[in-house]
Amino acid sequence: MKKIYLIGIGPGNPDYLTLQAINTMKKVDVFFIFEKGERKGFKEFLKIRKEILERYLGRGTYRVVSAKIPERKKNSKSYKEGVKTWRQQKAKVITELIEDKMKDNEIGAFLIWGDPSLYDGHLEILQHILKEGAVNFEYKVIPGITSIQVLAARHKIPLNRIGESIVITTGRRLKEYTLGETINTVVLLDTYSAFKHFKDSDIDIYWGGYLGSKDEILLSGRLKDIIEDLKKIRSEARREKGWLMDTYILRRPEGSER
Repeated sequence: MKKIYLIGIGPGNPDYLTLQAINTMKKVDVFFIFEKGERKGFKEFLKIRKEILERYLGRGTYRVVSAKIPERKKNSKSYKEGVKTWRQQKAKVITELIEDKMKDNEIGAFLIWGDPSLYDGHLEILQHILKEGAVNFEYKVIPGITSIQVLAARHKIPLNRIGESIVITTGRRLKEYTLGETINTVVLLDTYSAFKHFKDSDIDIYWGGYLGSKDEILLSGRLKDIIEDLKKIRSEARREKGWLMDTYILRRPEGSER
């Protein structure tokens, strides 16, 4: 039977691959890599994946199959419905890849940015394909280091403090939180600069852009004191590279009212 691995490769630094990820990659016959148009960020993600393969695997020991997937339309009235439709389109492409580009008993793999279980749809897509019965295969998930772990390590802070929960959300949803609810909050995918919602609050921010890469940027402090610097850094980074991927933690100071 065909077998598929979802391999977490971390947020961009080849040193972040685990031994399990590297050993699994050595078993793979074909790696599937998606092309997502001409946007500069996507090209860089593609380049890093290929560099990882060249660094850890011998030439001629594997095949690489590239496929184009449709871009997600963001004008949908419902965010969830828009994502669901896009994933169904992606599932069709993946089904064809497994059917047409893999031989019986071969192993295929997708190199997943960060970890396959955190803000990545491939796991649910594979489950959907199996449920539909279009093609049969086994699959396994290989965990990876996330940008959240790298952010905490770079700022030398724990993700949790004693007796305290952690909320992981997106910039799109952060605007729904009140200050009282924002005690220890990790924010991903913030194209909205939603931290501005708390610009006058007594709250700390630990921010990181391009985490793990040679272009990594770090900034931390009381949000209201550094917000203008943060907005400038984000703007300049996006203008220079054409894209920005950042992660940050909003945290109420210990001892402050909650």
